Amino acid sequence: MTMTELDQRHVHSGKVRDLYAVGDDLLMVASDRISAFDWVLPTEIPDKGAVLTGLTLWWFEQLEDIVPTHLLTAAVADYPRELAAYADVLRGRSMMCRRLDMVDVECVARGYLTGSGYKDYTETGQVSGIELPSGLLDGSRLPEPIFTPSSKAPIGEHDQAIDYGTVVAHVGQETAEQLRSVTLAIYRRAADIAEQAGIILADTKIELGRDRAGVLTLGDEVLTPDSSRFWPRADWQPGRQQPSYDKQYVRDWLLHDSGWDRTSPPPALPDEVVERTRSKYVEAYERLTGRRFSAYLEQG
Repeated sequence: MTMTELDQRHVHSGKVRDLYAVGDDLLMVASDRISAFDWVLPTEIPDKGAVLTGLTLWWFEQLEDIVPTHLLTAAVADYPRELAAYADVLRGRSMMCRRLDMVDVECVARGYLTGSGYKDYTETGQVSGIELPSGLLDGSRLPEPIFTPSSKAPIGEHDQAIDYGTVVAHVGQETAEQLRSVTLAIYRRAADIAEQAGIILADTKIELGRDRAGVLTLGDEVLTPDSSRFWPRADWQPGRQQPSYDKQYVRDWLLHDSGWDRTSPPPALPDEVVERTRSKYVEAYERLTGRRFSAYLEQG
């Protein structure tokens, strides 16, 4: 997908999303790009941007009593008139959003031990300064969900885990408490909902900012396969790599089958990896929402 006609409105591009200024608001467009190991891969995953957007919109509805969101509308027909020419490109993968002053902290909640958290645990017995019980395995359920924030790194660099005290020093006690409280509340609500769909929400990362009135607000995407680890509950077994509905399949191919050295630009993904990754994203959407993804595309 190209948006060259909107280049003059371009504000920022992340690994997956592109932001455009529309008056005082922002147009957020989710591309089909996929990243891994801090690289944006050269191969896109068809419909990935639509899955991310559709899931985010659904989760916004489930979380509206916990925290306000930056969403204004995702109905392209209601977008400002100057965007009408791009309706076909924007439909299903974009949102009109309020501008936020983003908090410079990656807010992460973990209910299960895996990934970088497990690596830190094996080295120190802690994750983000939180002491955990001994004997936990990769994939173990934690006694309770924990807030494990990290710093925000530029594209191409890796977020660094930080402890709660560092967050307090960076944003102040009151804001730090809000970040932790909201992040854990979102995780608990989402984990309960996912459980009903037969899915484990192992961990998730959210973005929070303040609106013009200073209200802490949920931004960006939320609880998608890009920002969360989703595991099929029936296959969960601590002590091994878990089957997943996220991009772990891509990570595994890059690590074990591609021959990539992780220092040079990553290789293109084979067609089979592309299709299986798309299928996992779509399955995550359908199992969590109980809706057909094709229906979302049709109404989008």
